[in-house]
Amino acid sequence: MKSLKITTEYITLQQLLKIENVISSGGEAKYFLAENEVFVNGEKENRRGKKLYPGDIVKVLGKEFKIE
Repeated sequence: MKSLKITTEYITLQQLLKIENVISSGGEAKYFLAENEVFVNGEKENRRGKKLYPGDIVKVLGKEFKIE
């Protein structure tokens, strides 16, 4: 599991996907989430604007990220 430290109160799912180079632009997020399963804290998530806070765990394409 990879830790992702944030300096703001939260980041969005779209920002996480971009930071981790899962997608190359924000515009891709909508299509990526429609075609791939993404889980936040064990629940399927398809909203690119979903707010991620420290302690949240995101699973995407077989990788896990923990927000810190």
